[in-house]
Amino acid sequence: MFARILTFEVKLEKKEEFVKVVNDQVLPILKKQIGFLEILPFFQKKTRAEKVLAVSLWTTRHDAERYERGFYPQVVEILQPFLTAPVEVNNYNLETTLCDRFVDALAV
Repeated sequence: MFARILTFEVKLEKKEEFVKVVNDQVLPILKKQIGFLEILPFFQKKTRAEKVLAVSLWTTRHDAERYERGFYPQVVEILQPFLTAPVEVNNYNLETTLCDRFVDALAV
């Protein structure tokens, strides 16, 4: 399994609209991607923005890289009006032997 971990900040006054846009526009794009498994968004309220750490899980690195080349620029464009700075993306291999229950839950 492979993870893309994105960190960025959402304008505080735009958080609710941001969540709606992710649900209505971004998730449908992700769900159509081969190998996409799940997205886990974490929000931390700051003074002027919500800091977001979003983990997207993919079956393979190749699946995630295909999405990054093909559809990620479109997703960033959709989210740009809500962001205070560029999105930082880091890629990781997920050691699934350490999280059997989580992997089983994704398979359901």
